[in-house]
Amino acid sequence: MTEPLTTMTLKFWAVAAAAFVFLFSGLTTVHAQSSQAADFIVALVNSEPITDAELQAQIKQVKEQRTQQRQSLPPATELRAAVLERMINDRAQLQLARDMGLRADAAAIDQAEANVAAQNQVDITQFHKVLEQRGLAPVTFRAQLADQIVLTRLREREVESRVRVTENEVESALAARQAANTDPLAQEINLAHLLVALPEKPSAAQVAQAQAKAQALLTRIRAGESFDALVKEISDASRDNGGQIGLRRADRYPLIFVDATKALAVGQVSEPVRSGAGFHLVKVLERRAGSLVQTVAQTHARHILLRLTPQLTQAQALAQLTQLRQRIVSGATSFEAAAREFSQDGSAQQGGDLGWASPGMFVPEFEETLDRLKVLEIGMPMVSRFGVHLMQVLERRAVELSPAQLREAMRAELRAKRAEEVYQNWERDLRSRAFVEIREPQ
Repeated sequence: MTEPLTTMTLKFWAVAAAAFVFLFSGLTTVHAQSSQAADFIVALVNSEPITDAELQAQIKQVKEQRTQQRQSLPPATELRAAVLERMINDRAQLQLARDMGLRADAAAIDQAEANVAAQNQVDITQFHKVLEQRGLAPVTFRAQLADQIVLTRLREREVESRVRVTENEVESALAARQAANTDPLAQEINLAHLLVALPEKPSAAQVAQAQAKAQALLTRIRAGESFDALVKEISDASRDNGGQIGLRRADRYPLIFVDATKALAVGQVSEPVRSGAGFHLVKVLERRAGSLVQTVAQTHARHILLRLTPQLTQAQALAQLTQLRQRIVSGATSFEAAAREFSQDGSAQQGGDLGWASPGMFVPEFEETLDRLKVLEIGMPMVSRFGVHLMQVLERRAVELSPAQLREAMRAELRAKRAEEVYQNWERDLRSRAFVEIREPQ
């Protein structure tokens, strides 16, 4: 059930999903204010009006959202201007989408609505009741969802085709990242050490004596005596090869060695370093820029999928999986057994097991739900373009990317940055070509 996805696709779906939840959380005043009799036009966008009631409703939503997220608010005049500008841009984009024939089909709206309901842990019937209690007709809410879906599709279509990242750009970015990699633990170092040992439970006198011996040896080294020779003569650790430990990533060395040598140049020797074994003199033999290392969070999950058919509607599938979830949670059956019996996905015979997945392997609406679940939590049924799912996260882990994966991660990072730039330029261009008349001074 996987589908290749670009960073921009993921981003736009995430934005749309956030907007869906936001619409649900901020419904209280949208309908109430838009129904007030005393209303007037604050802006025209290509002759299409934006009313004061619409503007005030959007401002109220932004305030509520920022309050919930504990974010500060700008001054009222700045907030009003910013919200109005956002509405103007959205209105111009929706007009362009209509001209291009972009529409939100009923199935996509159904999917979005079902997912908003699931995220709020209610079924569709309960969700509609909540909407009505808050003064918003379900048909109006679905229209808002349709606008968000259309905007998402328009931005994907207009921006994605303009984003290009070349192999040379990936190479340059990796090289720059490598050059800037100054993390001491990411470097490769070759250290040698000389040990003045201590017994397992030394007395204060023994500690002082060992420390004084180590300090005296350091003085001799700094006076010109050979570190290698002193290791072979005196060290209580391995004397082979001048006490060399070997070239390796710094994070594979004892941290006290790394801390003692991170400011030293090649060839220099540290002050005496105390460990459980005694006092060490540590010499830097070699230092290299570390290879780039990046980890990615992987998720091990399983799911049960019901595909929609003329005989199985979305509402019926949601109800069936809700009941199945209750049986699993109560212990009446296991997730694995339920998946083998009911799931219509290829993973059914494995108990719904999807294996380990990296970000981007699943479609956005599925992945977004997975990301919200805790380990071993069974989520509420959710809708994707493939059908209705019941899912559970089994494990999470961080894994180190291979060189090829690191390269693709850099490509995705560059594409995301480039896409943001392209989107902002596209949005500004569309705004400049629109006829906008602001009826009230800002």
